[in-house]
Amino acid sequence: VQLQASGGGLVQAGGSLRLSCAAPRDTFNSYDMGWFRQAPGKEREFVATLRRSGGRSYYADSVKGRFTISRDNTKNTVYLQMNSLEPDDTAVYFCAAGRTILSTATTARGYTVWGQGTQVTVSS
Repeated sequence: VQLQASGGGLVQAGGSLRLSCAAPRDTFNSYDMGWFRQAPGKEREFVATLRRSGGRSYYADSVKGRFTISRDNTKNTVYLQMNSLEPDDTAVYFCAAGRTILSTATTARGYTVWGQGTQVTVSS
């Protein structure tokens, strides 16, 4: 496993969590980094991505204004700050890396390297 995701846990609705994803330096420097999530019985869905070139970020409509993706180049780590969490945010969250283009940056097929996932549970 090249990507190591961490930071998940159990939180009450309205609370916050910060997920971290550590990557090998060559992966981190060469790839766009994204977060996806998968709830039980549902397909994996896009959450956020941070383009390596230009540093532009994109978010799913469901998390806009609540989640923020960022990266620390000194630590080869990408973060997902999640605020105002809702029960519908409950899922396994995966970080991913890929050389995406605009049309694939928000789709799982745009990413070729995946982490093992970290569970986020939001109680009501």
